[in-house]
Amino acid sequence: MFKTPLSLFAVTGLLLFLTAGLATADNHGGKKIKVLLIDGQNNHDWRRCSPVMTSTLEATGRFSIHRETVTEADVIDWIVDFSAYDVILSNYNGKPWQEKTQKAFVKYIEEGGNLVVVHAADNSFREWKEYNLMIGLGGWGGRNETDGPYVYWKDGKIVRDESKGRGGSHGRAWEYKVVVRDTEHPITKGLPTEFLQAKEELYDRLRGPAENMKILATALAKGGSERHEPVLMTITYGKGRIFHTVMGHDHKSMHGVAFQETLIRGTEWAATGKVTFPPVSPETLPVDKAVSRDPKDIKPAH
Repeated sequence: MFKTPLSLFAVTGLLLFLTAGLATADNHGGKKIKVLLIDGQNNHDWRRCSPVMTSTLEATGRFSIHRETVTEADVIDWIVDFSAYDVILSNYNGKPWQEKTQKAFVKYIEEGGNLVVVHAADNSFREWKEYNLMIGLGGWGGRNETDGPYVYWKDGKIVRDESKGRGGSHGRAWEYKVVVRDTEHPITKGLPTEFLQAKEELYDRLRGPAENMKILATALAKGGSERHEPVLMTITYGKGRIFHTVMGHDHKSMHGVAFQETLIRGTEWAATGKVTFPPVSPETLPVDKAVSRDPKDIKPAH
């Protein structure tokens, strides 16, 4: 006669366990994507940029962000367990990491870890061969033809230009038009084929190994190279996926819907290999004006 109460306790306990599990899940019924945001050194205003990226991703309900701020003093002995995260989000452009940290990072990416590179993070680590293979293209830091070709879009195809010259430049800040070149990639599928990014500088003349790289979108660098330069790229390195965006010069342009939507989609793709966020309408991301928004106005994913 004691079996029934015990069974009820067992069922109640199981229900409580399952409820607790659901409470920690995101809106897709799975665990949140763990993101490690690295900053602390940058020739751009990382102190105001990193919070915008954090707020943008967290507003979707899909991501959990941990931030590591690596100062010049910290970098001497800084190391972290990269394997604890689904994807690394780099807002870092500073002193080289110690060799032990570099090796741990390479191992993480080679074995299936993932990376998102934002704007000046592609200026980092000119002397680190593996990092440059990961990012595809980079600028400044003394980069030149020895670091790889210029890569741009011309006459409907990708050009690899081996000519001599510096790596990295830009014209004045302006609201530039992004043109999607790969409409079937998960990151860009469902985006308008053309849209404006908020006012910021547009990188041009980037150069690097550009191996295992796909150009998803370009923009015409008026007042700069006058070429259609890569804006959104993906790269594979080992088993790792990398999403590289040149958008995100400052906290103001990071409020641009173009930056936010592509950051959200690119980070999910890097972490999981797919994008579950719904298509973006031309009204949300128009081609005739650059739209900005507060991250708190981003609707959570369903």
